Amino acid sequence: MDPMAAIRQTFFQECDEQLADLESGLIKIDEGDRDPETVNAVFRAVHSIKGGASAFGFDDLVEFVHVFETTLDLLRSNRIEATQQVAACFLRSSDVLADLVSGAREGSAVNPDKVAEAKGELQSLCEAAGGESDAASDADFADLDFEPVAISLDTIFGDFDESEPEPHRYVVSFRPRPALYAKGNEAFLLLRALGELGSFRVACNTADTPFLDELDPEGAYFSWTVHLETKDDARADIQAVFEFVEFDCDLSIEDENDAPQASVIEDVEEPAVFVEEPKLTVTTHDAQAAAIVREAAPQQPQPQAQPSAEPRKSEASSSSPAPQPTIRVDLERVDRLINLVGELVINQAVLSQRVSEAGLSRASSVMIALDELEQLTRDIQDSVMAIRAQPVKPIFQRMSRVVREVAAITKKSVRLVTEGESTEVDKTVVERLTDPLTHMIRNAVDHGIESAEQRLSVGKPEEGTLKLSAMHRSGRVVIEVSDDGAGINRQRVRQIAVSKNLIAPDALLSDEEIDNLIFAPGFSTTETASAISGRGVGMDVVKRAVQALGGRISIASRPGLGSTFSLSLPLTLAVLDGMVVTIGEQTFVVPLTAIVETMQPKKESVHLIGSGTRLIRSRDAFIPLVDVGAVLHNRPSLVDPTTQVALLAESESGGRCALLVDEIQGQRQVVIKSLEANYGRVFGIAAGTILGDGRVALIIDVDGIINSLRADSDAAEGLNLAAE
Repeated sequence: MDPMAAIRQTFFQECDEQLADLESGLIKIDEGDRDPETVNAVFRAVHSIKGGASAFGFDDLVEFVHVFETTLDLLRSNRIEATQQVAACFLRSSDVLADLVSGAREGSAVNPDKVAEAKGELQSLCEAAGGESDAASDADFADLDFEPVAISLDTIFGDFDESEPEPHRYVVSFRPRPALYAKGNEAFLLLRALGELGSFRVACNTADTPFLDELDPEGAYFSWTVHLETKDDARADIQAVFEFVEFDCDLSIEDENDAPQASVIEDVEEPAVFVEEPKLTVTTHDAQAAAIVREAAPQQPQPQAQPSAEPRKSEASSSSPAPQPTIRVDLERVDRLINLVGELVINQAVLSQRVSEAGLSRASSVMIALDELEQLTRDIQDSVMAIRAQPVKPIFQRMSRVVREVAAITKKSVRLVTEGESTEVDKTVVERLTDPLTHMIRNAVDHGIESAEQRLSVGKPEEGTLKLSAMHRSGRVVIEVSDDGAGINRQRVRQIAVSKNLIAPDALLSDEEIDNLIFAPGFSTTETASAISGRGVGMDVVKRAVQALGGRISIASRPGLGSTFSLSLPLTLAVLDGMVVTIGEQTFVVPLTAIVETMQPKKESVHLIGSGTRLIRSRDAFIPLVDVGAVLHNRPSLVDPTTQVALLAESESGGRCALLVDEIQGQRQVVIKSLEANYGRVFGIAAGTILGDGRVALIIDVDGIINSLRADSDAAEGLNLAAE
């Protein structure tokens, strides 16, 4: 890859991180957080984007970020109050900034009206605070009636010395710490900023650079002494250059004009330091800074002055933890590693099968070593899966923007509340959640939450609340989207379904079945298509996307109080713990997280109701008894349950059933292979896997089977109440 292209790619990756930090901080401010560190973090994020954008010449991006940065500086200095209106303005500006970054990455244009509107809002805040808005121009002063008047200053000050004022000379000693580079800052940018203040010469000290075999790629070995000469007092300007890195470097600023007659350079004898190219290649940031030094250095060697004062240090820097070191790895490499681990799991299962068939004793050395290999394989698998695990926070933050945009279009006041942002899930799941969550959020704001007038008329607050939460439950991740809106109008949903021939006019449907009609293809409650919805595409797409991830989606709605959409998804799409069972001549796998207990059915505990529906009594409750072999057409007729083993299974929604199988072979970790992607969707089957003997086994879809028995479950519930 072209070196500049690699640096450019890194810049945009860091922009994504900075934008995430920016939005996170602005949401905190919007929620009432007034911690100065939160404001500083927001400012640093914008400032970092500006520095990188300047280096790549993204002028439109730099121009907007400059105004944004100026306004945030006024907030930081308490000249702008952090009201909800101000926070809302900043959030809209962060959306525009994200668009500009995306446009710079893709080389596409951004709506200039949208950029101008956001820029105008920021400039208005600046002007209201009495700050610079960058909007003034020469034309603004064209109408001023101004005549220059000559004034003799001799009559005021007496004899005036017209000689040039004595220049200010500074010695700046600057030594970065590793944390400075870890946060995306670059020494050469700071040195270049110093050069803009006046004439300067730089000496670079490379004496601390170790040999190559001792070099830490994330270390910081160079330090600089800058001799700066300015016309005016520039100490404040120098401090401003290092304002955002002062806790991540050792810094000393000495004004030679204030020093005694015997200057440091005259009193201290030290060897001259030549500014030359380092003898070995070090980290990118040090190499770039050295290049700036070489350009700025004079032809003759210059003495390096030692500062007379101790470098400024902050108590916060000594107590704050060092940033966690990270590396960027190509996702394809991680995927390949996961595939190899999957093959390792399969081969370990094959080895276990072969040793078991050999009839070796469990106490033999081979079996002991095999057990250790199995544990090691599991540890490797867990560690590799942890590499792909990501918190849902980035996608939750992205939904904040969706809420703001849809609320602005619908002219509704909506607040998004998030919970469980640190919940981790496989990266593939996170990436494929974006579209379904976007559909659900847009649907909740557009259809779920009422207008301000409607909410006030029924005694609700004007502002609607949309809650997005994530949690781990029974080895899966559950994501819920809930609103405090009007809930689902079941009568209207039924009428629309009848008019679109989705159901018969005389169909008997439960409330849950009516709610699920909104997932039908082509269903829409909006009569006129808009920029948000109304084309019959949306919730059916959500259901298919969730099912493609091996997940389930359910609805709970209460008229007048709101609705909750729950997504139950696997933590990973690669490996699961399962119970290997035999049904007929076939081997199946039941996810271990779905199994509550196993039991041997007795004749007196099995009851027949209706036309062939069987229930089993367990702990004073009646549970549907499912012959898996008959359901999957693995055998022609129902078998005697007393000759079978029953697995009491539970779905994510709380439904239960007892799965009848012939025999339990044991518990095993299996590698998931998508059946739908390689063959097609089969009722009752979630995926496939490869067993230790090389055979293919199907993984049973417990949730799908239980959901298909909903009517029988209702009947069982009635018997349950009678039993109690």
